[in-house]
Amino acid sequence: MDTRPSVQTGDFTAKPALRATDPDVAALLDEELERQEDTLELIPSENIASVAVLEALGSWLNNKYAEGVPGKRYYGGCEVVDKVENLARDRAKALFGAEHANVQPHSGTEANMAVYASVLTPGDKVLGMALDQGGHLSHGSPVSFSGKIYHFEPYFVDETTGILDMDSVRERALEFRPKMIVAGYSSYPRILDFAAFAEIAREADAYLMVDMAHFAGLVAGGAHPSPVPHADFVTFTTHKTMRGPWGGAILCRAEHADQVDKAVCPNVQGGPQMHAIAAKAVMFKQCAQPEFRDYAQAVVSNAKAMAAGLLRRGLELTTGGTDNHLMVIDLRPTGLRGRQVQAAFDEVGVTVNANAFPGHGGTPYNPNGIRLGSPSVTSRGMGEAEMDEIAGLVARMLGGFDDPAVRAEVQEGSRALCRRFPLPYRGASTA
Repeated sequence: MDTRPSVQTGDFTAKPALRATDPDVAALLDEELERQEDTLELIPSENIASVAVLEALGSWLNNKYAEGVPGKRYYGGCEVVDKVENLARDRAKALFGAEHANVQPHSGTEANMAVYASVLTPGDKVLGMALDQGGHLSHGSPVSFSGKIYHFEPYFVDETTGILDMDSVRERALEFRPKMIVAGYSSYPRILDFAAFAEIAREADAYLMVDMAHFAGLVAGGAHPSPVPHADFVTFTTHKTMRGPWGGAILCRAEHADQVDKAVCPNVQGGPQMHAIAAKAVMFKQCAQPEFRDYAQAVVSNAKAMAAGLLRRGLELTTGGTDNHLMVIDLRPTGLRGRQVQAAFDEVGVTVNANAFPGHGGTPYNPNGIRLGSPSVTSRGMGEAEMDEIAGLVARMLGGFDDPAVRAEVQEGSRALCRRFPLPYRGASTA
């Protein structure tokens, strides 16, 4: 089973025009490609876009201003880009079974901002997962626009299991009576109960927004339940598990279509990035193929295999494992902190990120956990056997953290895996 992003390949070293015009930038692009080629990317929000996506992203559609929506632009000359955006919207609706799609948001946070603005007014009550519980900055963190503009209150996971307690969510909702409930996460390793969230939202007379930025690709590939039938609004990013360009999108019921479109533009942002929207259209088509379903299933099975390998080697995971694409290691038994671990793993060609978890006792910048995931390494073609190898490298590193010989061993193991499973950007066959 080939889980790599496409059968096409290309030479994505810096091109002659760039080398001639700006050799400094060209050299940095080459340096970053080399870093990606020789690094096990375990950050669950990063992935590998196909050559076709990158070609669309680097196209002359960058030259076109197209403020507004198809059929109602504020600029002339939009007859072709209207077709591009309609194609992307139609493919998004078909992929997820949605009534309406807006594919213009530049990021997942801007997609969330637009949804809030479409039906909320400043000061309205919103219920969302707290950042240290697994939520996202845009779900009400006081340092984010969301927590500054709206009155967010958090809901919590169970203190013992780390798993979301829906009875507690119901109690919080009925007590707080929010105008909107936000379901979604950035570091929660289990599947959310969308039907239960919808029932609670109805009881509280609230809108339900699901932020599926992390798991949208799993939904598209049939490896994860879909929130679309249950939610008033669904936001997601088009990178992460979707393997597309960096950006966001919104799905909603038809009754909210006009409000959402106006909230995106002119309320949240101006002109759309038409080159990115073309790349999103390519991505949506790729996500509708049988090969992508294989990929999504492999992401989940690989994450489970990685988690099992870590547990078998004595490491502790929040919630005791994973049901999706990510996991969080509790570093407290090792005596290490997230920031130092993240920096040390960078040095040996393994990328992770420091991450908080409920009751972690650290600080937001230097928490007591690290977050890992399987999307990117799965895109390189790795399977469950390689996930166990990776778990072994992670455990070896944490167990001999200050030993130079251990670090050299882990670096060599990481590099060997990367060379066995190259990126598709140098012309090597991925067939």
